[in-house]
Amino acid sequence: MKFYAINGSPRKAGNTVQVLKKVESGFYDEVHEKFPNEKIELNFINLYSLNYTSCRSCFSCKRLNGKSYGHCIINDDLKEIFRDLETADAMVLGSPIYLMDVSGEMKSFIDRLIFQYLVYDENNSSLAENKLPTACVYTMNIKKEDYDKFSLPYTLNNLESFISNIFSKVYSLKVFDTYQFKDYSKFKNSIFDEEEKLQQKLNQFPKDLDEAYNLGRKLAKDAINNL
Repeated sequence: MKFYAINGSPRKAGNTVQVLKKVESGFYDEVHEKFPNEKIELNFINLYSLNYTSCRSCFSCKRLNGKSYGHCIINDDLKEIFRDLETADAMVLGSPIYLMDVSGEMKSFIDRLIFQYLVYDENNSSLAENKLPTACVYTMNIKKEDYDKFSLPYTLNNLESFISNIFSKVYSLKVFDTYQFKDYSKFKNSIFDEEEKLQQKLNQFPKDLDEAYNLGRKLAKDAINNL
């Protein structure tokens, strides 16, 4: 089975990656327990290490009888990944929240991934043959009790609705009030209480990682059901 974790953070060992790795572990363990002899291919993609752009609005993926109908024609580092995802068994997308949205790299990735399969018809039909079990995980500085005070719920719900329309139901995990700096004394950050942040990291973040692990198991169960 093939699993893809897509990291939309510039950091390769930060909060987002830790959460993604737990999802990955949950997927692996669930599949391995059910099918001990099954080969499990884990693919971890760091978007910031790739060379690509957002959608160029060329509409080649929409051109009737065109050679690239239903597929993104842009020949960059995403092309092979998109091809591989067509035979993947599950995927998790992970991003920090920047200015009330996912990172620019993640947004560009999703725009390209989703738009190629989206049909301009009355039902917003999907050309994706692989109904890929998908999860989205987000890490952010916002406290859980403040989440609904901003535009972020609408933004993320809208993003997930497009993904679910193309593939399948999207699982979602939000990790709040993350520990942002290794040394808070080196940065101007008077709106944050370092001690509160530390306690959140020590007490809540491990629970978030457990939830991410269980999320990986859910993805694996869905992938197994699709066999």
